[in-house]
Amino acid sequence: MRSDLLVLILSFLLLNSCSGHGKPDTVGEPVPMLGDTVTRLDGAVMTIFQDAQGNMWFGGDEQGVYRYDGTTLIRYGTKDGLCSNAVLGIQEDKHGNIYFDTTEGICYFDGTRFVTLEVSDKGHGKWELHPDDLWFRMGWESKGPYRYDGRTLFHVPFPKTDDEDNFRALYPNASFEPYGIYSIYTDSKGHLWFGTSSVGVCHFDGSRPTWLYEQELTETPSGGAFGIRSILEDKDGHFWFCTTKDRYTILPGSTVVNGTSRMNYTKEAGISGYPDGFEPYFQSMTEADNGDLWLVTYVDGIWRSSASGVQHYPIVDDDKEVTLFSSYKDQQGGIWVGSQNAGAYRFMDGLFERFVP
Repeated sequence: MRSDLLVLILSFLLLNSCSGHGKPDTVGEPVPMLGDTVTRLDGAVMTIFQDAQGNMWFGGDEQGVYRYDGTTLIRYGTKDGLCSNAVLGIQEDKHGNIYFDTTEGICYFDGTRFVTLEVSDKGHGKWELHPDDLWFRMGWESKGPYRYDGRTLFHVPFPKTDDEDNFRALYPNASFEPYGIYSIYTDSKGHLWFGTSSVGVCHFDGSRPTWLYEQELTETPSGGAFGIRSILEDKDGHFWFCTTKDRYTILPGSTVVNGTSRMNYTKEAGISGYPDGFEPYFQSMTEADNGDLWLVTYVDGIWRSSASGVQHYPIVDDDKEVTLFSSYKDQQGGIWVGSQNAGAYRFMDGLFERFVP
């Protein structure tokens, strides 16, 4: 009798221990279904991403995030646990979790729920480079990126550049942060590049951050502030920043000037063939599998640079010019473009067509 009683007690303890760790107490209880099934992308598409399973994700400005599995389009928002409906970036970790960089925080989707990451309160993180780390900008006003090592989310401040002093002197009452991050790019070596609003490009190769600043990259010829919104390394290892007027070759080492660690580089003439007097600045740049460069402007459509020259693709919706924001190459080599007012477009049969599921 005592032997039977012991077996019952051990069985009871085992069952209770397995029901912990946040699992529902009721066996077979269905997991709540998140999101709303919709028929189209509305408004802005700030970022586009394809995960390892082939799902397409579209981050909106105020619409949250959409997932398209090839059949169904689902929209997720703050009511489902997303930390903000303004999604600026999407990426995936090695476990298949999908991370969302938003104006109000960082969260990830594990397939059933959204989890928000808390920024460490133990001080600032170090400038370190590990292959599995994820980097975020969390809005437009941070003075440096955020690094997530799989356990902790750290804020990593930029080292000061003397171009900040120049900016403060020219614009003492500026309402925006000159170190605000407009773009994050990972090159073929795994090195990181950060495009800022007003102090140029910061490059981190694992040793120490270095800076590149040229006024014509940050400000347009008309004097408008543009910032480093796009960074691209082409198949030949050359770099492009915002424009295709010049292409850059990054040299080893760095040089300290006025206390600022500067990149060593050379540059040469870039792409020509645009209409006379037209000097485009690009919101986003993507290289196709064949080496063609797809270059996205805000209000002047898309430009394609290939061996045969430069070709223009205007994007119009109901006879109105579509304002553009982002570009992306999917796993099949397809080119996508996100707009600020008309959803997403993809290149098909020689034209950009609005994406309709």
